[in-house]
Amino acid sequence: MSPRNIYQKILEAHLLEGDLEKQFGIRIGQTLTQDATGTLAYLQFETLNKDKVKTELSVSYVDHNTLQEGFENADDHKYLQTAASKYGIIFSKAGNGICHQVHLERFAKPGKTLLGSDSHTPTAGGIGSLAIGAGGLDVALAMAGSPFYLASPKIIKIELKGKLKPYITAKDIILKILEILTTKGNVGYAIEYCGEALKHLTVPARATMTNMGAELGVTTSIFPSDEITRDFLKKQGREKDYIELKADEGAEYDKIIKINLGELEPLIAKPHSPDNIGAIENIKGMKVDQVCIGSCTNSSYEDLMVVSEILKGKKIHPETELIIAPGSRQVLEMISENGALSELIKSGARIAESACGFCIGAGHSPKSKAISLRTNNRNFKGRSGTQDAEVYLASPIVAAFSALKGEIVNPKEKNIPEVKLPEKYYVDDSIFLKPKFEDNIIKGPNIKPLPKFPELEENINGIAVIKVGDKITTDHIMPAGLRLKFRSNIEKYSGFVFEPVDKTFVQRAIKNKKNNLANIIIAGTSYGQGSSREHAALCPAYLGVKVVIAKSIERIHRQNLINFGILPAYLEDKKDYDNIEQEDLIEIPNIKQNLNNKSNIFLINKTKDIKINLEHDLNDMDIKILLKGGKLNYYGS
Repeated sequence: MSPRNIYQKILEAHLLEGDLEKQFGIRIGQTLTQDATGTLAYLQFETLNKDKVKTELSVSYVDHNTLQEGFENADDHKYLQTAASKYGIIFSKAGNGICHQVHLERFAKPGKTLLGSDSHTPTAGGIGSLAIGAGGLDVALAMAGSPFYLASPKIIKIELKGKLKPYITAKDIILKILEILTTKGNVGYAIEYCGEALKHLTVPARATMTNMGAELGVTTSIFPSDEITRDFLKKQGREKDYIELKADEGAEYDKIIKINLGELEPLIAKPHSPDNIGAIENIKGMKVDQVCIGSCTNSSYEDLMVVSEILKGKKIHPETELIIAPGSRQVLEMISENGALSELIKSGARIAESACGFCIGAGHSPKSKAISLRTNNRNFKGRSGTQDAEVYLASPIVAAFSALKGEIVNPKEKNIPEVKLPEKYYVDDSIFLKPKFEDNIIKGPNIKPLPKFPELEENINGIAVIKVGDKITTDHIMPAGLRLKFRSNIEKYSGFVFEPVDKTFVQRAIKNKKNNLANIIIAGTSYGQGSSREHAALCPAYLGVKVVIAKSIERIHRQNLINFGILPAYLEDKKDYDNIEQEDLIEIPNIKQNLNNKSNIFLINKTKDIKINLEHDLNDMDIKILLKGGKLNYYGS
């Protein structure tokens, strides 16, 4: 057998269908959901008529809508709790922490497969799990025992050598990688880390990097499982979960990137994209109105201990607001016991709940035109909850020093405290609710049945209902923040589609649908980047969107479009983007016939009397699902 990389080893061990060189289906051992995506995922699971989940482990987390504004969120949480109890799912209550941080601590295992209804599920790659983000419907099907289907990913080997300077962190490494690869053009790739420098990177540091790998658009990222992994698991009381996992000597890769950690300088992501990277040295001294430390990227014990040591005995700048959110109850308990929490409070920091919070715009929105420095993973325009705020992303070290001075600080000029990792982590698994297999699911009035969609039509006649540019995120399509509470009510939530981009979109889409005209979305590159939220496909489908035509579409969103019966198509000639305008009349003839016959598809712009060739990357199963009008129709037929 030829030498194999880590992905090949894990995929071979979990292969159920197909060929690893092409399209294949793998067995999913673990799943996770969070409350913003989980409600819909379990509503979908209910339709599959299974008595319990078929996975080794499934966990339902509550970490997004913990503010519980109004009754809707609390009702969703009760539904999630009772559904979990019935179907054999562990339930993690609000306050237990962010799903990715908690799963890393208590459940993720080297060599296992994990599918999560959140784009940052690859965080668990820091411990050697093959962890992939997906739409909730794909997770529901995995819980029901169905394979998860993938096209063979191309593997990027990132070789790390050297040693980090005291003021450089894992956040700077992943920002450097974002500078190299950007957020575009990485669909179909996965990252595998290796190199001598790994011995200096803890599991939480590795998880920071696999977490933000989601911003690259890659399928997932993974580290070997080594003695660093064993030490972390041992301190979590889970040494039995350890296995050694590394690539064979001579394993092949599609691309190799080498980074000398000793040459890195402090980096920052500037507005409004995680790949808008610059040197902190070039913008140091910029006034900062708000600093937020936390999120699934940087809220570990070691992150907050460094922050506490930097702030110890000092006060934050009087004109700067500092918000700190520990990533889990474990982290909060430990910094509470050792006095670090007290130092944070004494410095003037506000302590937020162990939840997603500010990262998703659920509270702690900055003031108008503010400069907000944050340790999370995304800085899309408006994601903070304030449309004209400018959000910068940096390490906890940079954030802590900047909070003290009230301006962006280059930590190269500072003494960086050394933090020792604990001999063992605080463990209390009694905080998880174990399933009782009781048939008593409770649904509040905001939880509505899933809409049904018709099969794909032979000919699509419609209107270019909206034309958008590059890097349209799922936040642009379906706003988060305080709108999240409507996610279990598709009719209500659909009233906010494209709200941040075009407040008249919904009105136009409804009018076209009533006139029996399909709604067609025209987009640039990297359409649908960001969150895994399937509502960014489901709600447009509810409004009559039948086709998305783009220069390129990101992986998870592409699959979500197919799952809900929307055809993802690409412009064969990218210049044809300029030949379609909003409100143009569009016809796409013979779709079913052309898809079945593997023939080319095209559109006719009736307004301009132009024929435009289209491309697609649909495999046989994708076509079958689309013809049925979506995955629920396909599996229910």
